[in-house]
Amino acid sequence: MNAQQIEFYRSLAHGLALQFGPNCEVVVHDLEAENLDHSIVAIENGHVSGRALGDGASHIVLEAIHTDPAALHDRAPYLTKTTDGKLLKSTTIFIRDDAGRAVGVLAINYDITLMSAFETVLALFTATDQNAPSEPEPITRNIGDLLEDLLKESEQVVGKPASLMTKEERVRAIGYLDRRGAFLISKSSERACEFFGISKYSFYAYLNEAKAEDGE
Repeated sequence: MNAQQIEFYRSLAHGLALQFGPNCEVVVHDLEAENLDHSIVAIENGHVSGRALGDGASHIVLEAIHTDPAALHDRAPYLTKTTDGKLLKSTTIFIRDDAGRAVGVLAINYDITLMSAFETVLALFTATDQNAPSEPEPITRNIGDLLEDLLKESEQVVGKPASLMTKEERVRAIGYLDRRGAFLISKSSERACEFFGISKYSFYAYLNEAKAEDGE
């Protein structure tokens, strides 16, 4: 890397570190350094990995030097780990000259150790019973809203709007409502008749048929 490139990427590293804070280490390696034991030409927040300006090449740098330039590709975020156990989210970007040859590496390493631990704890805290419904159950504001929610659920169970249901599907939907306790709600039968477009006589006939199918 020439002096102009090093100065530019030194400024870029500083800006990235300021933007993302002290947990974000930004390192610039010179792939053309005379001594790879001192390939780091810029580093911000080196406490993340314990490295400093003038330290040596990482395994990524060594691989880059021994790899066909045409086969070198930037690496999207991946996990790395420091010698003292920190978990990092890392990104590697190759710095290229006008001919497309890799002359340096810009590496971003974000310490996600605490985030990862918190993610595990949070997953345990928010876990529900494996047999619980995948969709959250609504908390209604009043009993009327509860009945409307149950009526909509019956359409989802059957898989079509109430107006398009066959007689057998209405029996199935009404049976579902009965099992959910919908008909314990005041005036629920009248609302069900209106919802399914049936008479009160048909409603009770369907309800009795559903109960018989359920073995009640």
